[in-house]
Amino acid sequence: MKLGMILPQIEIGNDPAVIRDFAQAAEDLGFDHLVAFDHVLGANAASRAEWKGPYTHVDAFHEVFVLFGYLAACTRRIELSTQVLILPQRQTALVAKQAAQVDLLSNGRLRLGIGVGWNDVEYEALGEDFGNRGRRCEEQIDVLRALWSAELVTFEGRYHRVTDAGINPLPVQRPIPLWIGGEAEPVMRRTARKADGWLPRVHGQYAKGDGGASLLARMRAICEEEGRDPSTLGLERWVHNLERGPADWGRDIEQWASLGGTHLSLNTIRGGLRSPAEHIQTMRRYKEALG
Repeated sequence: MKLGMILPQIEIGNDPAVIRDFAQAAEDLGFDHLVAFDHVLGANAASRAEWKGPYTHVDAFHEVFVLFGYLAACTRRIELSTQVLILPQRQTALVAKQAAQVDLLSNGRLRLGIGVGWNDVEYEALGEDFGNRGRRCEEQIDVLRALWSAELVTFEGRYHRVTDAGINPLPVQRPIPLWIGGEAEPVMRRTARKADGWLPRVHGQYAKGDGGASLLARMRAICEEEGRDPSTLGLERWVHNLERGPADWGRDIEQWASLGGTHLSLNTIRGGLRSPAEHIQTMRRYKEALG
């Protein structure tokens, strides 16, 4: 089981030294990967009577490729994982270039988690169509992998055209590992067909009272329907700190491993922690309790 930490960027402030210290602490403690969420814009909930999103303009989100470029220089070993980059609101070739650069600067430590997102405010501002984001994402994955793997690419699809061109430098990993987040049926089928791993939200309504077992059983069935061996799909979930203790943390890992999980990350956001030091201390307690 690979263990990760989620960067609590909306709670630890914007001091670059603090961000560096958190990433280095995670690496020094032996965590396998560091996770960052992605949002480009935050909406003002006060001007939107029907707003139900979990984040607004008051929540700080660092641009993930710039953030990981910085952390690539501050760390040596720990994997850097987006969970998730909202892919369809971005230009595909530019994402390929940015991801390749982070992978190069980190010496092959990027794992790109992608999703289609929920915030139409960002799509509007970035000039992309919220309504066809799933269909475009399918094609974007093919374009990314082609650009990461070959010096020159020619591709013509419904949404993309690349004519005998390529990115330089190419990434260390060819292609960069690509994981998909989301639980809707089309997303799960896209994951089975195209992804290296899956990032399900195995909590709340998606856990269905069985710790996610039924959700994972559904994914295994979809993999088989799509002609894929389910054991080749990586699986990562998050666990939340809140008021849980070391005994709970151990059971989380055992339960997830029993379901075939390969990765697990600790999320300390909205766990009542009041400072960067408290986030780091909780991370330390977590790792020490697991040995």
